[in-house]
Amino acid sequence: MGEQYNFITKMAFFQNSVLEKHLKAQDTKAIKLAYEQFRLYFHNSEIQENIRNSKEEQFQEGFLRELFVKILGYTLNPNPNFNLTTELKNEKDNKKADGAILINKGINPLVIGVIELKGTDTKDLEKINQQAFNYKNNQTSCVYVITSNFEKLRFYIHHSVENLEFNLFTLTETEFQLLWLCLSAENLFKGIPLKVKEESLLVEENVTKKLYKDYATFRQDLWQNMVKNNAESDKLLLFKKTQKLLDRFLFIFFAEDSGLLPTNSISRIIKRYETLKNEDAYKPLYEIFKQYFSYIDKGRKGQNTDEDIFAYNGGLFTPDEVLDTITIEDKVLYKHVKNLTIYDFASEVDVNILGHIFENSLNEIENITASLSTIELIPLSENVSVSTRGLIPLSNSQTSKRKKDGVFYTPKYITKYIVENTVGKLCEEKKTEFSIIDEDYAKGRRNRKKETIIKLDENLKAYRNWLLNITICDPACGSGAFLNQALEFLINEHAYIDELQAQLFGGSLVFQDVSNHILENNIFGVDINDESVDIAKLSLWLRTAQRGRKLTSLNNNIKCGNSLIDDKSVAGDKAFNWQTEFPTVFKEKEKKAFHVTTATHDSRTSERMIEFNVREKRDNGLRPQAQPIWLDAEDEILITKTISEIVIEDKLNVLAYNICGDHIHLLLICEETEVSKIVGKIKGKTSRIYNSNKGINPIVQKGEEKSVSLWTQKFGCNEINDDKQLYNTIEYIRNNRTKHEFPINKGINPLVKEIEKMICTFDHAFRTEYNGGFDVVIGNPPYVNINTLPEIHNYLKDFYSEIHTGYNDLMYYFIYKGIDILKQEGIYGIITSNYFIGNDYASKLRLFLNKHIELIVNFEKTLIFSDANVHTTLVFAQKNTRKPIIQFYTYTENKTLKNVDLNINYSFCELKREKQNDKWLVANNKNQIIIDKLFLNSNLIGDICDIAKGSESGNNEIFTISKEKAIKYNIEKNILRKCVKNSNVLKYFIEEVDLFLIYSDNYFSENEYPNAYKYLENNKVELLDRRGPKTNEYEWWRLHRPSIKEIFDAEEKLIVPYRANQNRFAYDNNKFFNNGGDVRVLVIKENVPFSIKYLLTLLNSNLLDWFFGFIGKAKGGSREYFNKPLSEIPIKKISLSEQKSFEEKADLMINLNKEYQKSNVQFTNLLQSKFSIEKLTTKLQNWHELEFREFLQELGKSTKTRGLIPLSKFSLSLKEEAEWMQYFNEQKQKAQELKTQISQTDKEIDRMVYELYGLNEEEIRIVEGV
Repeated sequence: MGEQYNFITKMAFFQNSVLEKHLKAQDTKAIKLAYEQFRLYFHNSEIQENIRNSKEEQFQEGFLRELFVKILGYTLNPNPNFNLTTELKNEKDNKKADGAILINKGINPLVIGVIELKGTDTKDLEKINQQAFNYKNNQTSCVYVITSNFEKLRFYIHHSVENLEFNLFTLTETEFQLLWLCLSAENLFKGIPLKVKEESLLVEENVTKKLYKDYATFRQDLWQNMVKNNAESDKLLLFKKTQKLLDRFLFIFFAEDSGLLPTNSISRIIKRYETLKNEDAYKPLYEIFKQYFSYIDKGRKGQNTDEDIFAYNGGLFTPDEVLDTITIEDKVLYKHVKNLTIYDFASEVDVNILGHIFENSLNEIENITASLSTIELIPLSENVSVSTRGLIPLSNSQTSKRKKDGVFYTPKYITKYIVENTVGKLCEEKKTEFSIIDEDYAKGRRNRKKETIIKLDENLKAYRNWLLNITICDPACGSGAFLNQALEFLINEHAYIDELQAQLFGGSLVFQDVSNHILENNIFGVDINDESVDIAKLSLWLRTAQRGRKLTSLNNNIKCGNSLIDDKSVAGDKAFNWQTEFPTVFKEKEKKAFHVTTATHDSRTSERMIEFNVREKRDNGLRPQAQPIWLDAEDEILITKTISEIVIEDKLNVLAYNICGDHIHLLLICEETEVSKIVGKIKGKTSRIYNSNKGINPIVQKGEEKSVSLWTQKFGCNEINDDKQLYNTIEYIRNNRTKHEFPINKGINPLVKEIEKMICTFDHAFRTEYNGGFDVVIGNPPYVNINTLPEIHNYLKDFYSEIHTGYNDLMYYFIYKGIDILKQEGIYGIITSNYFIGNDYASKLRLFLNKHIELIVNFEKTLIFSDANVHTTLVFAQKNTRKPIIQFYTYTENKTLKNVDLNINYSFCELKREKQNDKWLVANNKNQIIIDKLFLNSNLIGDICDIAKGSESGNNEIFTISKEKAIKYNIEKNILRKCVKNSNVLKYFIEEVDLFLIYSDNYFSENEYPNAYKYLENNKVELLDRRGPKTNEYEWWRLHRPSIKEIFDAEEKLIVPYRANQNRFAYDNNKFFNNGGDVRVLVIKENVPFSIKYLLTLLNSNLLDWFFGFIGKAKGGSREYFNKPLSEIPIKKISLSEQKSFEEKADLMINLNKEYQKSNVQFTNLLQSKFSIEKLTTKLQNWHELEFREFLQELGKSTKTRGLIPLSKFSLSLKEEAEWMQYFNEQKQKAQELKTQISQTDKEIDRMVYELYGLNEEEIRIVEGV
């Protein structure tokens, strides 16, 4: 098993055909001589023993000399012309790598490889990855990373996702050839390893494309042929069976090339078919294949052992009523099977290629399923679905947005990072708990106490036992990318335990059938798509299949169902109950009823207190009398409210509750083992809240009042044994206040309202509940809007009320469910859209996540899924975490990622969990101090202004018309509104354009506006095609969403595009509307003492632009200026007279910008008119930044490529050139002077605003990024 797994890993590093080509080009004689020298040293048992007993520092230089100098051909410093050195200092800090490979001999050589060494007592080389790659990242020219513990050596190119591992103590000559190719000085300095890697990636990409094309063509032809020859069968059913048949063939292709089945099985079947046909004993090709499927299912003895077919079973080849009875023509199978068997699936097609092919298959399966379905789904424009995992059939409009080239297949570096930081994190915690330390095992058992060896062995067995029982789940597993990564990790972890055992006891100890055990007990997945489930199973089988061993049945672990819905009336046969489907993971609770009572401190006298004279002894005898705490009405409400919050948060079952001055009653339905924890939390939290409300600091300072315990140490707990006792207890608790002559609980007083919140029904309290859950949940949950499917929407609204807000994405519910199915303190890790971080509709989800989330890695502008317009983030959580800090990393670059390294190009801040609510402000401590200053003596924009959304037309080309078109159709003036595009809304002012909006709201009528009506009627077909008219939401002639006319018609207002990369607020006193491109407008409310132009300067200032970066939702490289974040901008309160200086600056900026724009437009219009240029180049648009000679050259390019005058005809006489030079320089000077004035005034405004909000010089530098 281990050998096969290592082979797959090596295959993924270099593509086999490329590797073979380069190996053939090597000097075999030189390699043979080098290997002999290598073997004499590294395979010498005495030397190996001495190396194992050496400290890291003792053998570092010796290792470099023996391997890199004597065998691989490097020259070690201080020899002349050295290209290998020890202890190389980083470029950016004082840390040093153990070794480095250099080029460019001289004073400033370049580092192309770093070497990090540890002793053989470091068994897990993954542990030194981060350290090694930190060195690489501090050497800008570095390409290669080598890590070693003197026994094993790992080789990396560029990133840490993949590596080649060599065991130097057992290295064969064949393996040494690969080591030589990668690490010999001659090859490394020629860049051979990098060249092999780059060629491998190219070949892999080409093989993927070609294989998938052949594979997809086979599926299409096969399905069409099955439909043609089996007309009585359902098309969709036949399509699903087509995929299953393909899965069978794919297994055979893989198995025949990797020794699981007799070599060339497919070719032999085809040859047999041809022979029978030629001998007039014709048998359909499909019949022969069905017979072979049966052999794989049940097994068959061959004429010799090489011909034996083992009974692999597993479910893939079991009899299938449909596949066993359909007809398929020979020509289809003959052509495609013969074509696909040419590929070498053991060397040419690695697991990554298969992964892409599987994910592509799911894309096309969903598309074809959608085309055969009657359900239509319209995605949100702002949150396009990129991965539904078959959750809902897709409409044609949506499937057109999906890529057919595997771009949604989660990259390996992402799955690897998530698995390492969830499964890996848990494993590290457990190794610490079980005291698993590599160095302890590296010492072996010689000269050590027997008790020590036994203890080390017990620790290792305890860790193995825990590892054998870990449960890992992907609730939307798709083709199984995450499950395969988890499988790979667990196999490696078991190998690590084997290695420690071997070191402790000597010899080679291997845990048998580890991959089978992992598949049967550790890996779980769910997907709503049957084909996804089948493909996920196949992908796991292909990773673990071994000759002569049955395939593991995955039916109990990888299941088909709707992960979110457990209701057959909604989800049909896909309704999925996690607890009943995975009974080994979830155990039914043994719930009982308990009458719990607890009294306030010192209000009761116990036998212990009497026996030990507790009161007499306290405070040196100064307080011998009982001093009970008595709760007044306010205290009772506060405590009840706190308990109610705990009940709701922890989903406790409470049938009755009451509070009476010095005690409380609680009727709990739970397991017996849960009672103490529940009561402890209630007593602890209510005590803290009570003391805080009384002004008592729990951390007592000198002279302050001492914190007191609110409750007695013990509490009463009586188990309820029958229905009569239960009923009597409920009545007793309800009437307890009457018994003690307290005011009766009636009416709508606050106490009654708080009690009502926590009380549940009898049926709810005694419903079946479960303990347990998964240790780890991982994946890439689907992103799709749920509002277009009312049945699903209503179910999710009811059953996920804790996070449901209305305008939700399906991934919100998957996040909730993923954490819900974890066991307590289980670990969660996913990649998902980062939309939830700032989206208003995710407010309840963020509130939920506050209890669990520990780490966010936001990729911001970088697209992880190429060409998919979804900006993603990694989310890591621990169920009910106790950590007070949430770590937040943001990737600051806008370039393609190949791995996740939080030490490079990531900004970082820590968020205090207690300060987070339904809106996350991602700011470090210094930024938070500045932000706090902004809110001092300030009003929010939402309190100052009415904020309105611009019109949406549903068809801008029809509703937005030019001045010429308005005249042509004689459109009535009263229905027209001057409008602007988003691009016309600039900082401080609006570029005027001759555009008009036909403002047809609900009050529009044909009688009042006959010409406008006629114009719209001419376009009725297009207007009817909008969503509103289709659903009879509004009349066909109406704007899709008219803006609030009164606000847009205001005498003064501010306009901002809804999406921009910086604050761009423009002043408008021309009653502009928008052209359908989304905007927001702000109008000062009546009787509010603020000037619109005062707001304008503040909103366009550097300070509030910086602040909006924290509260505005990022969308790629832009921010979204929606109503809620706009309403939360703080505006400093000053008098109207103090606002005057800001207004003057606003007027100056408006005028300067208008003048600059006018000058610029006049010049560019002249250019376009004079030289017939249709569209100006970017350089000509910024003509004032050019020198005259550059201007002429750019003019020549424009006339050649964009204008009507050919380049040969573009020339200026000397006189014309002199005139143009003078004119150009005059206009350039004027434009630059205006730009300088604008820039200077902008800086003056920034200074005024900094001073207004009280920022000091250090804080100003932070805001300006200095």
